[in-house]
Amino acid sequence: MSVSSRQTDFSSPTRYCVRAVQPSDLYEIAGVLVDSFPLYPSFLPWLAPVIRVGIHEDLRSRTRFPAPNYVCLVAIDTSDRAERLVGTVEIGLRGTNPWQPRTNQYMYLSNLAVREDARRQGVAQQLLLACEPYVQEWGYRDIYLHVLETNEAAKRLYFKLGYQLEEIQPSWDWFLGKPRRMFLRKELRSPEVREL
Repeated sequence: MSVSSRQTDFSSPTRYCVRAVQPSDLYEIAGVLVDSFPLYPSFLPWLAPVIRVGIHEDLRSRTRFPAPNYVCLVAIDTSDRAERLVGTVEIGLRGTNPWQPRTNQYMYLSNLAVREDARRQGVAQQLLLACEPYVQEWGYRDIYLHVLETNEAAKRLYFKLGYQLEEIQPSWDWFLGKPRRMFLRKELRSPEVREL
């Protein structure tokens, strides 16, 4: 059974389950993303629903006709009957040169987000670990991601899981006080070869 066709359980004792996205999850994912990332100024709260609809439609198009090496995963809290969606992550191919999309492609992790009331409970770690079998199944050995230089909690998690700094990239909007982005890489170990 391939990774993409099974439910993956990277949970701590029966509380969270990580699985591939379902169409019914998309609106909740959009809400988690809007709440997790500052996509609008705080003095314009009416923009949140508009942005949520835009994110929902973007996710719907990506998941309806997914690229060959793309998956969106969700973490579900199974501790009660409601089975609440608490986090999400996407992984897919990116290229080093946007003008030549098929050259120098690498697996890139994006949109890792966890509901505020579920943070610091291992959800992000489970989502990150759940990406690794997909990357290996697709024949890649590395995963890349960006993190803001000022996001100490995320940096601690990534370094704990084996990500290493590739480079620090300048922010093009430095004059607005935006922090630089760190480009991280994790080299995955090859699956163990069993002796016969």
